[in-house]
Amino acid sequence: MQSLVKALVSAAIILVVTGIGKRLPSVAGLVTVMPLTGALALIWMYANNRDDAAVLTTFTRGALWGMGPSILFFVAAYLCVSRGLSPATVLIVSFGAWLVGAVVHQLVLR
Repeated sequence: MQSLVKALVSAAIILVVTGIGKRLPSVAGLVTVMPLTGALALIWMYANNRDDAAVLTTFTRGALWGMGPSILFFVAAYLCVSRGLSPATVLIVSFGAWLVGAVVHQLVLR
């Protein structure tokens, strides 16, 4: 049941963001990267690990340092879109930039 609630809440957020994006794309971009997703994940992590502060500490440290790869993703996407590249190219380059950042993230946090 808990997994269903998680999936429904996540789907609702995506639907709301895409709805906002039709009228106010910059606001949709802001909502997309706001800590709402992180807050929900923190709630789920807390619910599953109430007695293990180390898990929550590790999660929040990973999320904090995980902002770097996310920034790389959006910088790459912005640069690709501003150059008029195709959506497929934008996603490939952006996810590539994110992947490089994610590998560095994992190497740093070991």
